[in-house]
Amino acid sequence: MREFQGIITAKHPVMGDSWLMTFTAPTEVLHAARAGQFVNVLPRERAVYDPLLRRPFSVYGVAPDEGLMTILVRPYGRGGGWIVDRNIGSEIDVMGLLGNRFDIAPRSTHLLMVGGGVGAAPLLMLAREAVARKLSVTYLLGAANAGALLEASEIPGEVEYVVATEDGSAGYHGFVTDLVPDYLQWADQVFACGPGPMFESLRSVVLANRMGKRPSVQVSVERTMACGVGACLGCMVETKRGMKTSCVDGPVFDMDMVQW
Repeated sequence: MREFQGIITAKHPVMGDSWLMTFTAPTEVLHAARAGQFVNVLPRERAVYDPLLRRPFSVYGVAPDEGLMTILVRPYGRGGGWIVDRNIGSEIDVMGLLGNRFDIAPRSTHLLMVGGGVGAAPLLMLAREAVARKLSVTYLLGAANAGALLEASEIPGEVEYVVATEDGSAGYHGFVTDLVPDYLQWADQVFACGPGPMFESLRSVVLANRMGKRPSVQVSVERTMACGVGACLGCMVETKRGMKTSCVDGPVFDMDMVQW
């Protein structure tokens, strides 16, 4: 983990209300980045102390040869709003890499990914890693409407991309977790990232349809990880092994270990 100053090189609107923010990053950070990890961005000038705390964002993608990292930012609140308001050429203060990562088992060949909202970010990076390893990937993404979905052009062509919308404007009419039973017998592993209610629904669906503990399910929880080093205790997750910090012990956890 290190702190560095990044220069914003590009910004692009996605998913209706979010932005892809691309900035420069040290080569060693880019080569070390893995799906599921995150960075903490200081949402203010260094000489100002409001807002005080950093904001966590999953790594959406890296381009080591170009020295660039991309994060997906939803401008909810002053922190996210300040970041997306930065112009190209602006400098931002970044701390990372932070947290653990998704773990693809050596014998897995079929991966199911279930995302909601900004949970699309780490799963997209995982899909790219899996495709590079020539694994089969199905990516399920849910949103309120068609405009809030990730564009298919962002998804590797080798990935089966299936969407669900609550208003039925694209793909399946309903919740993304409704689609999961169709893939559980095919999948060796399931990876998920999204809001809390999605996880509760996913857990119910998985427990009702899988055989024993197969496939295993890894979830990246959404918490306010302000310090990023386990000091503030603001991102605690209750597990069967006690309370864990999301920023250090997570944000990726085995679904069966989390106390829901």
